[in-house]
Amino acid sequence: MTTSWPGSGSEPGSGFEPSDGSASAAFHRFHPEVQRWIYDSGWEHLRDIQELAAPGVLAGERDLVLSASTASGKSEAAWLPICSVLRRELDAGRRPLGVQTVVVSPLKALINDQYQRLSDLCDRVGLPVHRWHGDVPGSRKALVLRAPSGFLLITPESLEALFVRQGTEIGRLFGDLRYVVIDELHSFIGTARGAQLQSLVHRIELRIRRRVPRIALSATLGDLSAAAEFLRPGAGREVEVVAADSDAGGDVRLQVRGYLMADPPAPTHADRIADDVFATVHGGDNLVFANSRAAVEEYADLLAQRAAAAGNRTEFLAHHGSLARELREDVEARLRDPDRQVTAVCTSTLELGIDVGSVDAIAQLGAPLTVTGLRQRLGRSGRRPGRPAVLRVYVWESRTCETSPPPDALRGELFQTVAMVELLLAGWYEPPHAAGAQLSTLIQQILSVTAERGGERADRLHRDLCRNGPFTSVNRSVFAQLLRDLGRHDLLRQDADGVLLPGGRGDRLVNHHSFYAAFRTSTDHRLVAGGRSIGTLPVQRPLLPGTLLIFGGRRWRVVNIDPERRVIYLTPSDSGQPPSFAGNGGETADEVRMLMRDLYLSAEVPRYLDPVARQLLAEGRKQFHRHGHATQQLFDWRGEALLFPWRGDRIMNTLLVVLASHGWTVGQDGLCLTVHDLRAVDLWEVLADLARTPPPDPVDLARTVRVQTREKHDHYLGDDNLALAYAGRSLDVPGTWDLLADLARLPPPVDPPSRGGSVGEDT
Repeated sequence: MTTSWPGSGSEPGSGFEPSDGSASAAFHRFHPEVQRWIYDSGWEHLRDIQELAAPGVLAGERDLVLSASTASGKSEAAWLPICSVLRRELDAGRRPLGVQTVVVSPLKALINDQYQRLSDLCDRVGLPVHRWHGDVPGSRKALVLRAPSGFLLITPESLEALFVRQGTEIGRLFGDLRYVVIDELHSFIGTARGAQLQSLVHRIELRIRRRVPRIALSATLGDLSAAAEFLRPGAGREVEVVAADSDAGGDVRLQVRGYLMADPPAPTHADRIADDVFATVHGGDNLVFANSRAAVEEYADLLAQRAAAAGNRTEFLAHHGSLARELREDVEARLRDPDRQVTAVCTSTLELGIDVGSVDAIAQLGAPLTVTGLRQRLGRSGRRPGRPAVLRVYVWESRTCETSPPPDALRGELFQTVAMVELLLAGWYEPPHAAGAQLSTLIQQILSVTAERGGERADRLHRDLCRNGPFTSVNRSVFAQLLRDLGRHDLLRQDADGVLLPGGRGDRLVNHHSFYAAFRTSTDHRLVAGGRSIGTLPVQRPLLPGTLLIFGGRRWRVVNIDPERRVIYLTPSDSGQPPSFAGNGGETADEVRMLMRDLYLSAEVPRYLDPVARQLLAEGRKQFHRHGHATQQLFDWRGEALLFPWRGDRIMNTLLVVLASHGWTVGQDGLCLTVHDLRAVDLWEVLADLARTPPPDPVDLARTVRVQTREKHDHYLGDDNLALAYAGRSLDVPGTWDLLADLARLPPPVDPPSRGGSVGEDT
């Protein structure tokens, strides 16, 4: 379609139309300079989300959740009308007295990317754009403090630092605030960081004494009503939800490839997968997602070796959070360069909306951790007109024999992958989980408020943070105990007038740079090669000079270690091994495991499975039926009872805690719980007895857990509050008692028919 402009063509006019040919109502409500920018950018139409969102954003009265597919123009759906509102105020002679729009993003790299895109628009309409995070020079931040106006792009951690360091300036900085925009909303919901963000936005409104419209952007939201409640706690029903899916209807090419682990000296599954990945992505620009940083390093090295041996010009580069910022940005720039062929092997660092240009295909190594993450990753490809989104998933399973544990015979990795792909195709995503009281983050916010205000009374703290704030589940009794916990650890003290102030330990904590993050940060060692910092590494075991590493997709040898400065010096090497990192976990939802069971019972074979994956699917189904899983969920195995709940991780953990609280030794092995020294029929009786008892109080149940600390400040909590925090984030007692009722209705377990062969036959 060609956009026509009336008259001389130099002014915006009625010729601009949306993709369906109807008149664009939104376009004609934008400021003329915004219209001109749209035209000069070569747009032929506004996207659906941009049309739908414009009236609500322009009105500036209600909170909005904007949900649409990846690369559908959600950011511009907020920016275009906001810029129109702010520019019209300038035309009317109103000069801003502070920042007018705060845009909160989860990643510094995403802020850098948005800064470039938004600056192009704002330069046209005469609005300044500022970015504020740990990598921005102090001189640029000082400019914001001297003359705050326009847009401020910031992370939650930097916003926290503003409250602590510039507490007296918050009212002036945000006195003219018109909008708060939260990007990638799904990445915050149910997390400590999300609770921190809710508190910070609420505290801005407290300081400026008025409500500010909040606009949330996200591509993957499993429950829009829960997202609305997260955006405005206690008033989610008043939030307007704007959803558009018509831009997401592109073609998707999908394949799941299976691998059976070979025994040495045959090539490892990693070598075989690297061969196949290289064969499909050795040209063009691609993203290869792995579930851990160690896997990123391993596969980046394997793929680079293959490119070098073949004389191929494709660059295979590593990208993860432990790499230095300069190295990550270099990878992103190379992906955007049309003259290069680049494949980035990455973790979730490239899962969000950072602009890396047009990506040809996505590879996923191993079973996806969540459906939501898989949808984000798929959305990174298929952005070129007429080109499909391409996703290949590589899944490997171990060889099994008669002595293999029963869960291995079920080929759980493959079935979890298929279940997640099917849920993805059905448009289902994990619903957001409200993580209870979030007491660890509340500790941070209490200390932050006392630093911001130079001290505060207990009743005002509870009013502002809990009763009228985001921590609504924390009553006065729990809050009072929390304050006593903090006093016991010298985090807070009370003066003669009853005002709470940071204690000696609290003052040191607040004034350390690590305080601003609500999540736990590790004390990593810095890696230095050739005088240049290339990243950080959590040292989980002793490193010695001569140790070989793979980092940043290159091979290194450790030449020296400075333990006091926590610096590891490297030199290039001809060989290396991926370092050990902390894992990137994902909580499996009930719906995934329940669908897995349905897949075992089904005879359908998805078309997207390759021959080996089909073989593994058939083997898993064969073992499922051979051992009686179709009618039973409890089994005997070598003096132990195995329970297959077919529920998600939260219910499995709750059931484990319940059984352990009754004196049984229990472990989780993938799909099943293993109860030691107990027969299956006896376990069935135990579960039936539990089903007849009232569900326990979750906090009382949490008290039976030996290690309850999970979040950053949990170790400051007393026993009662620690149990409360653990129960909120880790237990699902109602769901577990529903499961127990289902198990009690099953007949007692019986020995399966004669197995007559190995537990998991391989062909």
